[in-house]
Amino acid sequence: MNIMNQNEEQKLEHLKGQSRLPKFATPHRYHLALKPNLELCNFSGSVLVDLSILESTRFLVLNSIDLVITESSFTDSNKHQVVPSEVVVDNDAEMLVLVFEAPLGVGEGVLEINFTGILNEHMKGFYKGTYVDEGVRKNMAVTQFEPADARRCFPCWDEPALKATFKITVDNIPSQLTALSNMPVSKETINGDFKTICFEETPIMSTYLVAVVIGLFDYIEETTPDGVRVRAYCPVGKSEKGKLALSISIKALELYTKYFSMPYTLPKLDMVAVPDFSGGAMENYGLITFRETELLHDNLHSAAANIQRLSIVVTHEVGHQWFGNLVTMEWWTHLWLNEGFATWVSYLATDVLFPEWRIWTQFLEVTAGGLRIDSLEQSHPVEVEVENANSVLEVFDAISYKKGSSLVRMLKEYLGDEIFQKYAFKNAKTEDLWSVLTEESGFEVNKLMDIWTKQTGYPVIYVRFENNTLEFVQTRFMSLGLQSEGQWIVPITLSLGSYSNHKKFLLETKVGKLDLSELYHSYYTSLNQNGNKNQEVDEKLWVKVNIGHTGFYRVKYDITLTARLRKAIQDKCLSPEDKFGILDDTYALCEAGEESILSLLSLMDLYRDDLDYLVLSRLISVCYNVAKILKDAIYDPWNHLNQFFIDLIISSAEKLGVEPVSGESHLNTMLREEVFMALATFGHKETHEELKKRFQTYMNDKNTSVFPVDIRKAAYISIMRTSSALERSDFDSLLKLYRETDAVQEKTRILSCIASSPESDIVTEVLNLMFSNQIREQDTIYVTARISLEARETSWIWLKDNWDVIVKRWGQGMVFHHFIRDIVTPFSSNEKAEEVEEFFGSRVSPSFSRNLKQSIEQIRIKAKWIEKVRKEESLIPKLARGLTRSPMLT
Repeated sequence: MNIMNQNEEQKLEHLKGQSRLPKFATPHRYHLALKPNLELCNFSGSVLVDLSILESTRFLVLNSIDLVITESSFTDSNKHQVVPSEVVVDNDAEMLVLVFEAPLGVGEGVLEINFTGILNEHMKGFYKGTYVDEGVRKNMAVTQFEPADARRCFPCWDEPALKATFKITVDNIPSQLTALSNMPVSKETINGDFKTICFEETPIMSTYLVAVVIGLFDYIEETTPDGVRVRAYCPVGKSEKGKLALSISIKALELYTKYFSMPYTLPKLDMVAVPDFSGGAMENYGLITFRETELLHDNLHSAAANIQRLSIVVTHEVGHQWFGNLVTMEWWTHLWLNEGFATWVSYLATDVLFPEWRIWTQFLEVTAGGLRIDSLEQSHPVEVEVENANSVLEVFDAISYKKGSSLVRMLKEYLGDEIFQKYAFKNAKTEDLWSVLTEESGFEVNKLMDIWTKQTGYPVIYVRFENNTLEFVQTRFMSLGLQSEGQWIVPITLSLGSYSNHKKFLLETKVGKLDLSELYHSYYTSLNQNGNKNQEVDEKLWVKVNIGHTGFYRVKYDITLTARLRKAIQDKCLSPEDKFGILDDTYALCEAGEESILSLLSLMDLYRDDLDYLVLSRLISVCYNVAKILKDAIYDPWNHLNQFFIDLIISSAEKLGVEPVSGESHLNTMLREEVFMALATFGHKETHEELKKRFQTYMNDKNTSVFPVDIRKAAYISIMRTSSALERSDFDSLLKLYRETDAVQEKTRILSCIASSPESDIVTEVLNLMFSNQIREQDTIYVTARISLEARETSWIWLKDNWDVIVKRWGQGMVFHHFIRDIVTPFSSNEKAEEVEEFFGSRVSPSFSRNLKQSIEQIRIKAKWIEKVRKEESLIPKLARGLTRSPMLT
């Protein structure tokens, strides 16, 4: 054996230290054979890779982790086979280095590697899942490779730009099970109780989109007019629950084929409901995998919100078959382009399929989520440099999805539909996309969008009115109220007095001015006043900046413009989108210390009679957040503030009623769920009593009609808010219902409420349930999402006490981030922020460091806000009493 000299050893160490693979070789075709053993939860496999050696080298470097390499060899185009003199496995770098005695020459060849691995329990790579068959829990096998876990299943060049074709064979499959992959089956061989399945070769694609699923399923299928076979694979006996998703996917395929002017490129599309799945869904080419709640629709147990979520998830993943799978980002730096566009087109498709949902108005919730996280000092640019594939998971966040899709929408609104649709979908790099749009529109898109994608944060636009002129000043908005540098090219849209009287322009400087004379003239002309100004009307004319809230920025108006806008809200002159935007901006400005809490409360009062879903849903969300701050800031022995929040929404509850109304809108059905959940959360006694009574009727008779699905969450919250260690019969009934129900929607609905108890003992009991086999590991995210404010200290102690167990069990996947975010973020004092920092000082790892920093920053934002609120402490209860219309309970 040829021993490496010192230079070669240094070169090897250098290779292992790189975060990206060297470009010595490029793969073209993989022939992958996998042989899983579902009883022993392990697998063996072999991969033959057709590749090109691009430069003479003694090293072949590819990705591999948690695999044992048993044999390897390289055969060149002259059929000369060589075996590596050394096989170096570096688990830290997730690399496999094959060292050869003599350099491999430039040209074509085949690399063969045999390997073994474990079907892990972390819902990543090639992993073990379980399903229940006639009451018995059995094993299945599933892949989840995005972002960088194909390397856990087979050695490969695991980077998105290194595309190849894949010929996949799966052996040792129990004959009663179904095996699925990206392509249709080309050959099936039965061998006793087992079978071997060969799949057709895929088109060229990235490793992260390769997929294999082995389990027990029923399916339903349809064929598109273009001849694409589409199937929904569901648990045995539940194939009917795949009908809605199947129908939506068929329509989405037709829609996208027209929209992208390009047909779907594979002969089939399978969608499969996976019982153990860490994300919501995954767009594997031709084989989309879903968490069961996101694919299955149950007429008895799916609330309106479940149905809407299913449509958005299905259209998102089908959209990826073009944007992501067909055209793929070059590296994870461009992830936002992948996810931002898929999020945007999912709303586009859902709007076409269900226009009555007014889904584009609800897209403002997406924008609001992006604005919220991007106001943090610990935010990151949309186009973030990803050095190491290990840290990619942290970039699958609200910046990539929500800010990314909001920027796409902002640009589309500014450029118009035609240019955007025709040219937006042909390129893989952010710069390429902007260049094409610039070329076709004649507008410097790259100059505008580079600023928005490469710079962290967004602006707040201060708008001042003086002498018929609007003055605009921009600065970076930060929730901590910090002063920070930053300047954007901002697409400003505005209306004066009427939506038909509008203007748009680019604010390219720190300060800008706009003469309103033209808009005034236009307004008065529309009133048939020959353009003559009327002083009395003039003083009431409202100016709304960021029409429809489609721009990714906030607006702060001077006192004159604020007063006029509030009058416009009272007079019902503004659209739901603009009322949403004004409330969202005012809340954010208040949190950052730029608006008074009194001003926010008086604005909230103007929204009390609004029954529009978008507006009332945002009002409820603001109520939750303001109530938490006021509880920490103010001594309120008579609960006047809670009464104020109840009073804001009680009239809506009375108008909607508890029972669904025949023929009512989808949005009203969703609103009923949110309104009654809010009343239950705020402790409205009559709501608690009514919903608990209906729950007890349901527990005695599952066929009763008095417990409609859209009030169940509110009922479960009522149960948990009123249960105690001494009076826990309803809580026990709820746990019994969770264990007995077969519907995944009902299970997750219960889980998302059972930690909302104010009782520490009950919350501890609930948290400990996550360690049992009663709650699937993926479903812990529902439990932690609604831990009561009263139990945040209990939860924090529980997290610290069980940290090592949590890391061992969940630490490698997406679910893990929820433990930190959901348990740390509810605190609101600097002392607690320091305690959190101290605990994690020696425990933090790069995989969740940004998540942790963002959570701690949010604690500090609330601490600062509380200090400001306390300066107005004496005035707040008085204002709340003054605004409350129903009699105060004392």
